[in-house]
Amino acid sequence: MKITLITVGKIKEKFFCDAADEYGKRLSRYCKLDIREAADEKTPEKASQSQCEQILQKEGERILKLMPEDAFVITLEIEGRRLTSEAFASQIERLGVNGTSHIAFVIGGSIGLHNSIKKRADLAVSFSDMTFPHQLMRVVLLEQIYRAYRIINREPYHK
Repeated sequence: MKITLITVGKIKEKFFCDAADEYGKRLSRYCKLDIREAADEKTPEKASQSQCEQILQKEGERILKLMPEDAFVITLEIEGRRLTSEAFASQIERLGVNGTSHIAFVIGGSIGLHNSIKKRADLAVSFSDMTFPHQLMRVVLLEQIYRAYRIINREPYHK
């Protein structure tokens, strides 16, 4: 299985980079991981609705350019479906069994995802009603993908 992470913005903090790198190494025995970063737009502190829409549109265009055409696309959205780790693993396993060989996960920028990206998604997943920094979300997502593969392979994992 090939897993592509498409994220808006780069990780700036070393501790997030180290954690993402560690999960990337762990995942290498289960899948081929590709991380693609779209440049983020500066968002003014008191951005208007139209400014936010313009920012989302620009970031959305960049995301679409990085999106593999053959992939099953899963976006991370507050409005998405909540899954347990076991259900998430089951979803990944089911996709593979049904012939999907490429999954692309999309993490938006600080103000979310443009509607064009949400419409392109095959599945929207929510990890919480809370908002998390997108750099931290990358680490959390990588950990959950790793956990999913451990569950799929019936290997022990921390509960």
